[in-house]
Amino acid sequence: MDFNIETRRALVTGSTAGIGYATARTLLKEGATVILTSRTEERANDARDRLLKETDAAPEKVEIAFGDLATSKGAEAVVSQLRANGLPDILINNVGFFEVKPIDELEDEDWTDMFEINVMSGVRLTKALFPHMAEQGWGRVVFVASEQSLKPNPEMMHYAMTKTAQVSVARSFAELGKDHGVTVNSVLVAPTWSEGVEVFLERVAADAGKTVPEMREAYFTEGDGTSSIIARFADVKEIAAQIAFLSSDQASAITGAAQRVDGGIVRSLF
Repeated sequence: MDFNIETRRALVTGSTAGIGYATARTLLKEGATVILTSRTEERANDARDRLLKETDAAPEKVEIAFGDLATSKGAEAVVSQLRANGLPDILINNVGFFEVKPIDELEDEDWTDMFEINVMSGVRLTKALFPHMAEQGWGRVVFVASEQSLKPNPEMMHYAMTKTAQVSVARSFAELGKDHGVTVNSVLVAPTWSEGVEVFLERVAADAGKTVPEMREAYFTEGDGTSSIIARFADVKEIAAQIAFLSSDQASAITGAAQRVDGGIVRSLF
């Protein structure tokens, strides 16, 4: 399938590892120019070097923009760099983090910190880049949400709250894209095996006196993952493939949608 994005520029936030990096790699292989982001220039450049080495892409096809997207100042810095080099046609709002913490340990700042990076980063960037997309009559925005948007775990309710908020924000922006050729969607991703998840399970496994493979299996046999149909963690490449599709010309009829890429973990027809 030809995604027809060879002339497009794609900004992928949180793209130095995990789903973000895999998405940038997929979009690059489909011909887009990708812009990697990180809080620091050094880490963004490291990811750029790694991506160029893995794909043999032309150096000019991979750019960087850096700044702390959890703050308005950092978002402004990133947008300023984008304006200097060329605004993107595709925006993947992926940056964020997850945390397992019971309600009696959650302080006000836990909620606000999570909201700033997981939700407001996407709000700020979409607001800043939307006019450019609307003016040119083509644009794609994808918010990387979660199955937690639909089935919140009470042990991480502050995280689930942000993932539900992303879906609402995406739908509202989609309405604004009407008659402008701009689509906005969210993807509800499955528990996905990434560097961050591996580090988390290493810590949990050590506390429980178990191995990481044992913890991985237990999640699907006795944990929250028991309803998963695929009964395994998704690979970042599997998630990236759906994000890339929604970023393409081929997905022009899909907007305002919250598409599940969740391995069937949510027991719902719709």
